[in-house]
Amino acid sequence: MRMFQISRDNPAYYLTSVAHKRLPIFQRESIGQIVCDAFNEARLSGGILIFAYVIMLDHTHLLTDCSREIADVLRFMNGISAKRVVDHLKINGFDSSLAKLRIQERENRHKHSVYEHHPNAMRITGEDAFMQKVNYIHLNPVRAGLVEHPNDYLFSSARQWHGKTVENEPLITDHREIKWRAA
Repeated sequence: MRMFQISRDNPAYYLTSVAHKRLPIFQRESIGQIVCDAFNEARLSGGILIFAYVIMLDHTHLLTDCSREIADVLRFMNGISAKRVVDHLKINGFDSSLAKLRIQERENRHKHSVYEHHPNAMRITGEDAFMQKVNYIHLNPVRAGLVEHPNDYLFSSARQWHGKTVENEPLITDHREIKWRAA
């Protein structure tokens, strides 16, 4: 692995992707794991580091490196995860869920959209702002009332950052690859 040190010339990316029509697409544990597996696949095929993440019921947050352009990172992460989710729904006969994700294309053809087409992407150039985003990501399930402590939410990197990794961690992050400035 390569070490990552955040700076103006080497920013991190903070990405928020909202589910189509804010539907609670990711509420099932099986879908959460599919998204984690897809993020890992995207990380490996795209050479992207993932430092922190959370998969909420209707959106995701990621903190990544800048080894690729921000649009490419989004394309890898959202493209692969959307395809895996739609494939899972098709294979398992979740027709009503697929119908909610259907959007019309040209000539009355249809396709499915897992994410809204305007994700929020931000460049982070300093360690303080980086840690603010890490904390925001990890506290998201607490603020939403899903758990009392960040470590209790399965689809989050909080346990890894707090040194409480579980045996079947859904997605191992690259947070140990960060080179921090000397205090």
